Amino acid sequence: MDNGVKVIPADKVVVKDRNSDLSLPLSKKLLLSNPEDDVSRGGLYINLREFVCGWGAAFINIAVTFPVSKLIFRQMIHNVGVSNAFGQLSNEGFYFLYRGILPPLCQKTITLSLMFGIYEECRRPLMAMQVPPLLAKSSAAIIAGSVEVIIMPLERVQTLLQDQRYNRSFKNTHHAFRVIASSYGIAEFYRGLVPILIRNGGANVCFFVARDELMALSPANSSWWGKTTHQFVSGAVIGAVTSTIFYPLNVVKVHIQSKLGGEYQSLLSAFVEIVRERGGASLYRGVHLNYTRAFFSWGIINASYEFLKKLW
Repeated sequence: MDNGVKVIPADKVVVKDRNSDLSLPLSKKLLLSNPEDDVSRGGLYINLREFVCGWGAAFINIAVTFPVSKLIFRQMIHNVGVSNAFGQLSNEGFYFLYRGILPPLCQKTITLSLMFGIYEECRRPLMAMQVPPLLAKSSAAIIAGSVEVIIMPLERVQTLLQDQRYNRSFKNTHHAFRVIASSYGIAEFYRGLVPILIRNGGANVCFFVARDELMALSPANSSWWGKTTHQFVSGAVIGAVTSTIFYPLNVVKVHIQSKLGGEYQSLLSAFVEIVRERGGASLYRGVHLNYTRAFFSWGIINASYEFLKKLW
């Protein structure tokens, strides 16, 4: 029935900007390819590019670094050296080497998607409101880090699946989720929340602020290979330094999450317990492998992220 109303397809609708003579189709305005242009126009539009590229960069990275991550985890949880931890993994075989990869794969892809996406979606409007750049970046980074805890249950299950004490308790990721939810309740998935919040917020601030400073040093006329190398080195150095700074928080987090059921332990209580039982040096047990992994991991992430952005 014709009521006199004419329907115009979305790709034919244009949005006029008050401050320029540019006209963009509405469908393109909603997914603007260059977020910086959106800031200059004062627009507040969701850009999926940051989310998708963050997801892709994480997928590439986790596929390469998972075995090293598991080796570091064994050092943390059992307070042993590299050779001892490597011997444990060797004796368990290839199947158990990649046991537990699904939670970190899901966790890291979602985490980095949220990290880059939420950060950019928060930073752009803050910059448009003339908030000082450092404050805008720091606030956006903390918000992104807080949002990332929604996938904390995956990190919780990953901790249990990588601990050999639970090899016979859980068959796989799905089984672990089912047993924990039915036997211990939903709250058990959020054991160790405080150290994760502090780690996420602090590490994000360090990463994004330092990243922008180092990326600005890249020569404008350098080759593709030169830019990619600069992106890798920038991400690698920032990742190695940041992960080392916040490494003790990870040790405390793993200590808290290695327990299933029972009384919930506070951050301070866990810290004191580790120092008293193992000594202060145990807070950095495995740190050399950690910063080596972080160096390559964040180098891969940063370079992959920038590469995927160019393909968008």
